Amino acid sequence: MSASSKKNKQHRFTLVLSGVNSETESLEDVLFESGCDDVLIHFRNGTVFLDFDRESENFDDAVIAAIKQVENTALPIHVAHVAPDHYVSESDVAKRLHIKRQTVSLWFKRERHSKHPFPSPIMKLNEKSPLWRWSDVVEWLYQQKKIKDEQILNNAKFIEHINIVLLDRALNATSYRRKLIKKLN
Repeated sequence: MSASSKKNKQHRFTLVLSGVNSETESLEDVLFESGCDDVLIHFRNGTVFLDFDRESENFDDAVIAAIKQVENTALPIHVAHVAPDHYVSESDVAKRLHIKRQTVSLWFKRERHSKHPFPSPIMKLNEKSPLWRWSDVVEWLYQQKKIKDEQILNNAKFIEHINIVLLDRALNATSYRRKLIKKLN
């Protein structure tokens, strides 16, 4: 199959920005001129975020191209985070899968699929609404054949990893994390 015959798909994602705010002059024009003609700009609670509906062969390429376009402007824009977020509550899982929250609750309580239990939450463990890694949830769903599209799993893993990379870059923490990994080994 030639490169020109590969079919592009629409990919939806959000980039959360730093370095700009609602007062930043000519933000819309600068983004458009950088090639971001497939984006809606939002301002909430002092944060600027961009909702993309981007055509590309795959999700990873769509996100990386958007990050490069956004950051390759005259403005001091940096992408801080890619959404949808990689930490999810029961409600988030239900919303993303278009199912009832009670179904997710039954999975969580291990009342269904006890042979292959639902992943354990990893954050807010003492609170009413704990959080799971979305990639763990999607991997479980894929293994249980509740979702058939492996790309959903790949996208979840990509979002988790790209956010780690963006955080490392923002904190200039790569060498520090390597030292921690050595200590753990």
